Amino acid sequence: MTAADYAERFARVALANFAQHYPYAAHHTTSGPGDVALPSELHPAFASSYDWHSSVHMHWLATRLLDAEPARLADGGLAVALEDTLAANLSAGNLAAEAAYLRAHPLYERPYGWAWALALAASVTTSPAPAIAALAPGFAPLTEVLFDHVVDWVARAPEPVRHGVHGNSAFGLRLVLQAARVLGRDDVEKAVVDSAIRWFGADRAWPFAYERSGQDFLSPGFAEADLMAAVLDADGFASWAVGFFSELAPGARVLTPATVLDQHDGQQVHLYGLGLSTSAACSRVAATLRSNGIGGTSGNGNKGRVAELIELLESAAPGLLPAGLEASVSEEFMSSHWLATFAWDALTALPSARR
Repeated sequence: MTAADYAERFARVALANFAQHYPYAAHHTTSGPGDVALPSELHPAFASSYDWHSSVHMHWLATRLLDAEPARLADGGLAVALEDTLAANLSAGNLAAEAAYLRAHPLYERPYGWAWALALAASVTTSPAPAIAALAPGFAPLTEVLFDHVVDWVARAPEPVRHGVHGNSAFGLRLVLQAARVLGRDDVEKAVVDSAIRWFGADRAWPFAYERSGQDFLSPGFAEADLMAAVLDADGFASWAVGFFSELAPGARVLTPATVLDQHDGQQVHLYGLGLSTSAACSRVAATLRSNGIGGTSGNGNKGRVAELIELLESAAPGLLPAGLEASVSEEFMSSHWLATFAWDALTALPSARR
């Protein structure tokens, strides 16, 4: 069960999504009787995969696949098909239209869609594939407006959103932080770090027993820990994690797969994504704790607990994957329009993928 094993299937899922324009949930706030347009007119780059944010992160998945598995995707023309589709969808003109829409609608897709669009921009910018890297200049208007929105949002928001769906602040901020670092926006990095510490720095004893709810695709606790692992230095994160995870024990429900009874229910299948996103967060949090060296926290008495957390999280991560992996490449569009992105993220985060 590796990312490489799924690369071809994920590529086919991405291509199928790029070709499917309906059903599409536009989420457009109509300003008057004349404000009517097709999704492809509103969003020339991202008018597929059921909704804007899913289309965005399916494009991100395509760039990651081309970077990681070019040889596997060469057979059957998958690589060429992905490159051609990305070039057509992510043209400078299409991205400029998306930027103009986001400038005119400053709350649209906050923060989830913003975060994935910035992750896509960062992926394109750093891609070793010449055909993908060539698209990077066209992202400038989009990244400018999104970074502006992020800085304004975190300055004005008194509290974070902590639930397990799209509005979750921590999940979005982690992707924004990564993009700001890649794209050299020190001002945005500072704004995100300051906000993360202000919102989450004092959190302790997260009540994991109250997770999960019936349409979560994120664990609020693990999304927060995933962000703080990226914000704090190794020693600081180890100390924070010991306090934050004090209520997490072997057998915790949050570390077990959720049950989906109706695979046609677009909200219920979020639970497949919950397993995938929690697995990815478990792997990254454990890796951050390991990066400090288990003995690195011995001076403050946390050595034993850090070792326990690493073992607990690394052992839980693989078991959270199977149901979501199967659903991500299924014929059910309520799953296949988005889950492959989270599956790839989880598979590439596993300890075995880091060796």
